[in-house]
Amino acid sequence: MNTMRIDIINPKAAKLLRDLEDMNLISIQDSSKKGFADVLKKLRSKAKEAPSLEDISKEMEAVGNNAKSRN
Repeated sequence: MNTMRIDIINPKAAKLLRDLEDMNLISIQDSSKKGFADVLKKLRSKAKEAPSLEDISKEMEAVGNNAKSRN
């Protein structure tokens, strides 16, 4: 079995691929959506609680100030 990564440019190509899957000629795994969701789930599982809006704002200001000091 060979595995390939394909970037679909034209939506008609996606339909052709689904048709090939329906004929059991290929198998399609949509990793683009699943991958991001898995990363989020993994990150969230390690956190005890979600950061507050105030905590997020403070972190954003700190990052912004750090970026300004480099320039």
